[in-house]
Amino acid sequence: MNQVSIVIPMFNEARHIGRTLDAARKAAHCAGLGCELIVVDNGSSDNGPAIARQHGAQVLSLPGVAIGALRNQGAQVSHGEWLAFLDADIEVPDNWLDLLLGLQRRGEGDVFALDCDTPRQAPWFAHAWQRRTLRAGQTVQDCTWLPTPNLLMRRTWFDQVGGFDERLRTGEDKDFTLRLHEAGARLRVLRQPVVLHWGFEGSWGEWLGKEMWRQGSHLQLMRSHGVSLRLLRFPLLSVGAWVLDVMALSTLLEGFPHVALVLLLISALPALALSLRQSLRHHDTLLTLQLWGLHWLRLHLAGAAFVLSLFNRTARRPARG
Repeated sequence: MNQVSIVIPMFNEARHIGRTLDAARKAAHCAGLGCELIVVDNGSSDNGPAIARQHGAQVLSLPGVAIGALRNQGAQVSHGEWLAFLDADIEVPDNWLDLLLGLQRRGEGDVFALDCDTPRQAPWFAHAWQRRTLRAGQTVQDCTWLPTPNLLMRRTWFDQVGGFDERLRTGEDKDFTLRLHEAGARLRVLRQPVVLHWGFEGSWGEWLGKEMWRQGSHLQLMRSHGVSLRLLRFPLLSVGAWVLDVMALSTLLEGFPHVALVLLLISALPALALSLRQSLRHHDTLLTLQLWGLHWLRLHLAGAAFVLSLFNRTARRPARG
């Protein structure tokens, strides 16, 4: 029987890790695979490691390192021909592996993932933010990169690109899958069914903190892959939004409120463009408005994070899946 090794980085995920492990094991059973569950803990202060052991996982302790190191260490001690990566707060459907392996057997790709959605219990901003990533159109689609809420590949692909970059504090999944794509791997995503992200942001503070942390990866990715318009586009838009806001405030203080309003409207256009691009396929006007506001906030967070990263100062957050 072929075996799949499922590597799960974790930090303080006692609420979710049991569900994640049970769903992963069931998916392996449904696909007729042996299953090796490896949880790599980043120094949790809750009872997540004990729960993981109770659910049959091998638990490694690796506190104080970046998330790429957690994933690499789990892969290093694993033995399966197939290598999967899951976040610790993800619930996969029973046919997760069966569907993705079916694509591989038909020669339809090399590295695979399912789309990711939130449970309906999520607050509106977390639900809207996750919906922006959901694809429309063909059931199976090509990608140049994939996030790692769930990811499946043969071990040979992981070895070929040397695993995850352990220097990156965030964006390690984009960097890893971009390198897989550059090495010739065909990245495919299946729109349905979806995996569920149970670690959704339960408060505005959590959402803002996570986005500030995520946006610190742009400069690091450019250092790894070189400067390109694709990687520069969002940081430049975000810095531009800050510049327009400062100009609007300056003109308002000088007694030109109409000019200030025009500048503010111009600064909001990139956020509107992003929201339209991601929401039109859903035919949902409310989602468009929600994403417009969220993208406006994200652009400002990204500008601040990009400037801080120039001085090697980024938001700190433990490595977690």
